Amino acid sequence: MSALKTNGARTATVREPGPVFTYEGGEPSYKGAGWILFATIMLGLAATMSFIWGIAAVSSSHFFVANTHYILSDLNTWGWITIGLGAVEVLAALSIWRGGAFGRWFGIAAAFLCGIGALFSIPAYPLWSVVLIALAVLIIYGLAVYGGKPELTQ
Repeated sequence: MSALKTNGARTATVREPGPVFTYEGGEPSYKGAGWILFATIMLGLAATMSFIWGIAAVSSSHFFVANTHYILSDLNTWGWITIGLGAVEVLAALSIWRGGAFGRWFGIAAAFLCGIGALFSIPAYPLWSVVLIALAVLIIYGLAVYGGKPELTQ
């Protein structure tokens, strides 16, 4: 529907906004909201796994590949680094959940650091490291493409 409004010599057509799809709670649905939720949940899950991985590495668990040579330092050091990355990932997930541009960029940086940390830990646990790298890529994609100003879906 459109209405014609006159303002002196000028005329303008004003259109009513189209329908906005809503969830059951009545909140509007934003384009890419699922990707943002996915990135937040996956960062939280990656943080939990990083804590578990770090604790296992610090405690000299027999969970890792034996006689592994690391690029930098040893397994104990990488355990502490991974625990620190887990703390950064928790803060990033909470920041994304809060909303805003800072949360988006902090989440991208945290996912990037998670991917780099997983890259360096490939000698300790190869398959898990490749899975974490793929997860970091998906998180970065979701935040980079859909983490900006939300657009309402129609």
